[in-house]
Amino acid sequence: MSNRTKYILGGAAIAFIGWLILPKWLALVLILAVVAAPVAGYLLLDESQRRRLHRLRHRGQLPH
Repeated sequence: MSNRTKYILGGAAIAFIGWLILPKWLALVLILAVVAAPVAGYLLLDESQRRRLHRLRHRGQLPH
């Protein structure tokens, strides 16, 4: 099992446990924040930074 798969499974397990323990609205806000943070970070990049990131991923220097 790859490290990426382990991180995804661990995150899903934590989200599920949080969903059971925390109030539903708070668990939903936390899950949305975890998903929205990388998207917001990507959208804050200017076009040259996005192109550079795309080139690095295309060459295999960053994970997909």
